[in-house]
Formats: sequence, C-alpha cells, structure tokens
Amino acid sequence: MKKLHILVTKSFIGPFIVTFAISIFFLLMQFVWLWIEDLIGKGLDWFIILKILFFAAAMLVPMALPLAVLLASVMTFGNLGEHFELTAMKSSGISLWKIMSPLIIFMILLSIGAFYFSNNVLPYTNIKYATLLYDITKKRPELNIKPGVFNNDIDGYSIKIEDKDQNTGMMYGFMIYNHTKQKGNREITLADSGEMNITLDRRNMIVTLYSGSNYTEEKEKNNAKKEYPYRHDSFSKQTIIFELPDISMKNSDESLFEKHYEIMDTEQLSHAIDSLKREYKIRVSNFNKTIIERNYYKYEKRYVHKDDSIQMIKDSVRRYQKPKDLISYTNFDSLYANMSVSKKQKIIKNSINSVKDIKRNIENNGTSLSNRLKWLKKHQLAWYKKFSLSFACLVFFFIGAPLGAIIRKGGFGLPILVSVVLFMFYYVLFITGEKSAVENAVPVIVGAWLAAGVLFPFGVFITYKATKDAKLVNIQFIQDIFNKIKDYIEKKQNPGVQKIG
Repeated sequence: MKKLHILVTKSFIGPFIVTFAISIFFLLMQFVWLWIEDLIGKGLDWFIILKILFFAAAMLVPMALPLAVLLASVMTFGNLGEHFELTAMKSSGISLWKIMSPLIIFMILLSIGAFYFSNNVLPYTNIKYATLLYDITKKRPELNIKPGVFNNDIDGYSIKIEDKDQNTGMMYGFMIYNHTKQKGNREITLADSGEMNITLDRRNMIVTLYSGSNYTEEKEKNNAKKEYPYRHDSFSKQTIIFELPDISMKNSDESLFEKHYEIMDTEQLSHAIDSLKREYKIRVSNFNKTIIERNYYKYEKRYVHKDDSIQMIKDSVRRYQKPKDLISYTNFDSLYANMSVSKKQKIIKNSINSVKDIKRNIENNGTSLSNRLKWLKKHQLAWYKKFSLSFACLVFFFIGAPLGAIIRKGGFGLPILVSVVLFMFYYVLFITGEKSAVENAVPVIVGAWLAAGVLFPFGVFITYKATKDAKLVNIQFIQDIFNKIKDYIEKKQNPGVQKIG
C-alpha cells in the first residue's frame, strides 16, 4: 500500500508543478496586457520590470492554485484510468478512497499552506507591488495620465487627455491648465493631439502638441463692468518642457498603503472591520438624528421676556396633533384653509425649499454612507476570501480526481478542456459573488463562498459516482424522460389517435 501511495503521489506532483506554472503564466497575461505597453520602452530597468512581474505573479497564486489542482487531478487520474492502472487497483480490492487518500492529505496541507500564504506572504507582496508601482508612476508621470481624468502629478499643472493610443503612445484631446502663477484658471492650452517624452538626463519631460490654441486671460480692463479680455494664439506645433526636479526611483513609505484591505492579514482585517462597523453605525445614527432634528422639528426665534434676549426654541408638528388631555384641536386641513393667500403661498414655497434641502441632504449623505458601506464590505470579503480560496483547492480536487477516473483520459487534451470550462464557471461565480456582496445584494458571507459553495455539492456527487463505479450521467434515463415528454405532446396534439406498440 505504501508503494501504491508513493506511485499516486509521484504521478500527481509532476503535473501539478507544470499546471501551476502554466496557470500563473496565463493569469499573469492579464496584467501584462494592461501594463506592458506603459512599462516597456519607457526607460525602466529590466530588473524593475521583472520585479513588478514577480510581485504581480505572487498576487495571482491564490487563484492559480485551485486551477492547478483541478488540472493536475484530472490529468493524474485520467492517465491512471487510460492505462488501466486504476482498474487494476480496484480489481485488487483497493477502493478509490484509499487510492486518493495520500493526495487528500496533500490537499489538506496545501490548503493550509495556501491560507498561510494569503494571510502572511500575500500582504507583504501586495504592499511591495503597490509601492513599486507608485514609485514608477511618480518616476514616469506620463504613465499615470489616463483618458478622461485630470492629472496633477506635475506641480503647477493640471493635464487631461481624451484618448490614448497604446501602440504609438500618441495622446488626443489635450487640455493643460497652467497654475504656476496661482491666479486660477487663467492660462489654458488645448490641442488635438500630442506626445510625451522624458529627456536623456531624466530631469525634464517634453510635451509636443499639434494643432492647438493657447488661451490667456488678462487683467480686468474695466473693474466696474467686470470685463476680462483674453489672448488667443493658434499653433500647428508647440513644445512645452516640464521640469522634473527629481525623477529617480525612490522607495516610498509603505505606510501609505498599509490601511488597504489587500495589505492586511486576518487579525488586522478583524480590527479594521470592527472600526468601520462602529464608524458606519455612528454616521447612520447621526444622519438620522440630523434629518429628524432639521426637518421634523422647526426652530423659531423667540424673545425671552426675562432679559429680552433671543434664543432658538424647538417647535414640532406634534403640537398640531390631538393631545389626549384636550377636547378640541385644529387639524392641518382646516388650519391651512383659514389662512390668507399670501400666507398659503409662503407655506408652499417654504415647504418646497424644505423638501429640496431634505432631498439634497439625503443624496449627499446617502452617497457617502453607500461608499463607506462598500468599503466595509470589501474588508469583509478580503477576510472571507483568505479561507474560501484555500478551501477551493479541496473542492477542485474532489471534482478533478473522480472526474479523471470517470473519463479515463490523460494528457493535455480533454482534461484541459474540461478543467478550463469548470474553472471559468467557478470564476464567473466568484466574481458574481464579490460584486453582489459589495453592492449589498447578498450577505458578504454568501458572496464570498458562492463559488465554492455551489461547486462543493457537485464535488461530493461526482466523488460518490466515481467510488460506486457508476455512470456520471444515465443516458437511458434521460432518453426515457424525453420520450415520455414527446408522447405527452403528441397525445395532446392528436387526442383521438391511440399509439400502438
């Protein structure tokens, strides 16, 4: 039995290492497609590029491990089944559970290791990655200029572009505000297109603009009439040199990023979640109190006869309701009907203004509270993900191993196809759960465990089928169901015709 376990373990380790490397490579391509055009050919050392790729690859390990486990388990047991080694073991009275037992222990250890990596190693690599990327964008300001967003990385200037060609580096729809004189938006440059380059000494950035105009607002010509003359200069090509006093790579303070949820371990996340919950509850309570105090109650200026001073007296619409100790009272309708037209108009105007103020207050505070709630839920998701992604390794093993034993096909063909389809299904559920939890559509624990929770019963079912040597899908049973449905439809369409045979 010991030799059998060694054989199964060796058969698994090789494919697992290969598939893990392949998984990391393909997942890393997503990062490369996003950033490689901005990193290559920009004067960065190859060591810096390799360093950031290394940190990016480390960030992908928790997602790559489940995929590697699925691929390796399908390939391993598919190979054993294809070469009838699995059949020989079962013929000798060895159950599939005993064959899988060394790998089950390995998967448990791997899941524990994956959790340790996510909880201790990943925060370190994430903060190194964030700091390095921040330093690169500070060293190369043009990397941080994104279409449709004003960029203020260059002191005294605010730059915005409408579009950017990732292949050529050409930027379109330039808008540059010059704030170096600290007199507001008095100097602006507009251009159809342009490009940015760093000088060889890396002390200046040269911006070459094409087909544009300069607008400069002069001093007031007539203060009484508030006239503001301006100068308009057109150009076909213009070069602007921005001085960059220090664009060398610096090691930024890592404390800038330490409060981000991806930089924390479970203990830090727990403390952060408690603080965010407490702060959110306080803000909600204060918001409710403010809405009631400012709108349910009205404050009026009244004289206090003792010293003839004025103080704010809190009044309420409650005083117009029927008190228990009074026999008669005036309701709102009759109170309003007995007022003059001018007073009615004043009441309506004040009511409209009050409703507008309430709406504006709710919208502003609602957006702020919604953003705080999303930030809280992202912290909660980060806490649960450290466990759910580790548990996914076990789930995918109990799917891949019995699936390989059933299909009995090894190699990189069918196993890769089946594994990719299953992993894509898992990934879609994973992203859907995250988005739903952040948008408060489902509880955070449901969103974090949605993918693993859906696939776990499937793993239990397929493992049961494999241990019983049963077919994964009973084709005859499905055909019988379709035949019954077909007979029922024909009977409904032709009620007078009786089927024979």
